[in-house]
Amino acid sequence: MSTFGDYFRVTTYGESHCRSVGCIVDGCPPGMELTEDDIQPQMTRRRPGQSNITTPRNEKDRVLIQSGTEFGVTLGTPIGMMVLNEDQRPKDYGNSTMDRFPRPSHADWTYLEKYGVKASSGGGRSSARETIGRVAAGSIAEKYLRLAYGVEIVAFTTSVGAVHLFPPTAEHPSPSTNPAFLSLVESIDRKTVDSFLPVRCPDAAASTKMVEYISDFKERNDSIGGTVTCVIRNAPSGLGEPCFDKLEAMLAHAMLSIPATKGFEIGSGFAGCEVPGSTHNDPFVSSTAELPSGVAESGAARTGHPRPKLTTKTNFSGGIQGGISNGAPIYFRVAFKPAATIGQEQTTATYDGSAEGILAAKGRHDPCVVPRAIPIVEAMAALVVMDAVLAQQARHTAKSLLPPLQQTLASAKPAGNGVTEDAGSL
Repeated sequence: MSTFGDYFRVTTYGESHCRSVGCIVDGCPPGMELTEDDIQPQMTRRRPGQSNITTPRNEKDRVLIQSGTEFGVTLGTPIGMMVLNEDQRPKDYGNSTMDRFPRPSHADWTYLEKYGVKASSGGGRSSARETIGRVAAGSIAEKYLRLAYGVEIVAFTTSVGAVHLFPPTAEHPSPSTNPAFLSLVESIDRKTVDSFLPVRCPDAAASTKMVEYISDFKERNDSIGGTVTCVIRNAPSGLGEPCFDKLEAMLAHAMLSIPATKGFEIGSGFAGCEVPGSTHNDPFVSSTAELPSGVAESGAARTGHPRPKLTTKTNFSGGIQGGISNGAPIYFRVAFKPAATIGQEQTTATYDGSAEGILAAKGRHDPCVVPRAIPIVEAMAALVVMDAVLAQQARHTAKSLLPPLQQTLASAKPAGNGVTEDAGSL
């Protein structure tokens, strides 16, 4: 289906070359100031035509709020948002070759198998134009999270092809053990990321190499993939729904729903399998961290999420343990494949399988989707956290109506010297 979320529900609509694309957002809390100015910055970061290493399709992607607000304030009713497709070129796809042959690794064939009919121009619903609705909705979620909890969500490019921001080494098989990466997780912001346009990799040397790398593929009418790392700071502890809707599971669901994604890892990820548990475990320590700037302590308590008493000395877990956020920064990485539509001639077969042929696809496409995927990853992260926050708020409200317990596990005093043995269980 085209709907994501349970409490903060987002339904996107539109194809690559239809009249407009957009979304309906249901479940936004009432009473929050909201105008197009809150949404447009992320839309502009996502839009095509940003540089000579992105698609030249020239779309302004101006968002229009159609419902759900009055005098710039959310009403609690569904918010409808729309963006016009102004630079469509369906004629680029109206030739006999592309009508007869599916593009290799594209969704042409699978959509036809699923529906028995497909959009004849662009990628239809599989086009990245669909993500406009995600980014618009994510901007709303992000504003609420920022105002209520001081949440910060920042994504950046960490690799393009064989060029890495943090190349794996014997000492640091995972960036999670690299002090330079951990420092970046704590401090990176969007202004810094965007100062390294067009690839949005926050390192001058790596950024230059990535631009040259992508340019080489573009000149050869080819494409290349890469990875995006995203960090979520100041997310409340306690988010996530065991067992099937663990927070990392929902993040994986969200990220792998983005077009062109092929992989997801959180915290130490796959490289974390190469270190022993004695190294990988995150010891707990007393938390002395202050609330984010601009977030009152009474506000945190009011929402049912006071500051956690504990934090972790290291963060191999990526801010999530047992599927539930622990208050540490959440960070993960998403892999994007090379764009399927390229200008080179490729062998393929007709839709009916009766003949083989050669296809050189037309249209305007990104030689690397990674730089423009940054705000999409941020938006989907915001939608996941927003949905989890609203679920947890509902639980805390329901609990607050019950008589208080005489004693809870958290208030019980440990026996002896406080050292316990864990027998382990499944």
